[in-house]
Amino acid sequence: MKAINRKEVLLLTVAVAMMVVPAFAEQAEEWQDGAAQAWTLTDCINYAIEHNISVQQSAIAVEQRENDLSTARARQLPGLNAGASQGYSFGRGLTSDNTYAQTNTTNTSLYLSTDVPLFQGFSIRNNIELGKLNLAAATEDLEKAKNDIRIAVAQAYVQILYDMEIADVAKSQVTVDSLQVVRLQDMKENGKTSQAEVSAQEATLAQSRLTLTQAENNLSLAVLDLAQLLELTTPEGFSVVRPSVDDIEDVVLALPEQIYAEALSVKPEVKGERLRLEAAGKNIDIAKAGYYPSLSLSAGLGSNYYTMSSMSSPSFGTQMKNNFSPSLGLSMSIPIFDRFSTRNNVRAAKMSYRAQELQLENVSKSLFKEIQQAYYNAVAAESKYNSSLAAEKSAREAFEAMNDKYETGKAGITEFNEAKNRLMSAASDLAQARYQYLYQSRLIDFYRGEELTF
Repeated sequence: MKAINRKEVLLLTVAVAMMVVPAFAEQAEEWQDGAAQAWTLTDCINYAIEHNISVQQSAIAVEQRENDLSTARARQLPGLNAGASQGYSFGRGLTSDNTYAQTNTTNTSLYLSTDVPLFQGFSIRNNIELGKLNLAAATEDLEKAKNDIRIAVAQAYVQILYDMEIADVAKSQVTVDSLQVVRLQDMKENGKTSQAEVSAQEATLAQSRLTLTQAENNLSLAVLDLAQLLELTTPEGFSVVRPSVDDIEDVVLALPEQIYAEALSVKPEVKGERLRLEAAGKNIDIAKAGYYPSLSLSAGLGSNYYTMSSMSSPSFGTQMKNNFSPSLGLSMSIPIFDRFSTRNNVRAAKMSYRAQELQLENVSKSLFKEIQQAYYNAVAAESKYNSSLAAEKSAREAFEAMNDKYETGKAGITEFNEAKNRLMSAASDLAQARYQYLYQSRLIDFYRGEELTF
């Protein structure tokens, strides 16, 4: 076997180790090899919003509220009814000369009627306003469902990025350990090391390969989770784009109070509860309509045709013309005592209003807690990222120094592997810290009304 130059091994080993920080484009292309098309986070979010069942259910709820509003508006319109009746009579009956005779009679009636609500205690108008508020609240619920799926997709997406980085580190570790096995075998053939050191390094390589297998399995499961969240039939051929994280050092975090003040005006869950509070107020007005009198206008047109077997009758047309009778009516209903039904309805509506006030307060407080949690998670992620940068730099320098000692025979393979493992671990921590910090900072922006993307 041709001897491997030690200087070349040193340079190659360090180069492989440094591949895991922070540029990963080549590994990403390799991982995505064979995939039809890599998905960005925006692609995943848009697809999930279109196909997610929960979002579709919320969209149906919006359609139902639109239908309710249409029904409320239609109550303003006049009602129109038409009808006809046909009657037959057999047997003895009283005649026009005040005697009884065996006669058969028929009676045909036709009518057309309409009614117009003139005043219903403002209930029609208030029901229309209630319908508008319920529709607006359902629309905010739909937006909240979309936001929930956006966050869920982003979390699953970031998990894939984490696992991709770990898999890259594991691949690099396998490469470094493989180089060391080749090197030690070459040194053994030249009588410069023992079989024990070669065997120990081969065991280290086997462990690295096991770690790589586990990392690749975790990556496959993370891809499966996101594919299922997107309602894809299979994860085969599905891959994601690894975003650039070079500019995360420029992220500036706003304070929780500032974020919360902005979130109150944009978050759909808060806007939806505010609309429901306003709707609860309309329900009080609707309940109070029972205290008012109601006024309605009615009109009708009618005619009939009558025959008797014992005497001749005018023709159908003549009778319908002669018996034609239009009508017009105005009716008012004044509530006097309804067994406290209206009073209790108003009380119930006021209790619902107070309950909705508490619901709005609860949602607002929950939002502030979420923002506080996200803020301190972002602060922790920033601290971890900066610490990981320093730790990776120190581990890389320590590895280079240990490699020099190993080259000159001042350190053994065990010390070399320990330094190499520390570098790989630090590189893995740095890669994960980058994406964690990126995600947490973008989540803060999302609470302020910006798109969740990176």
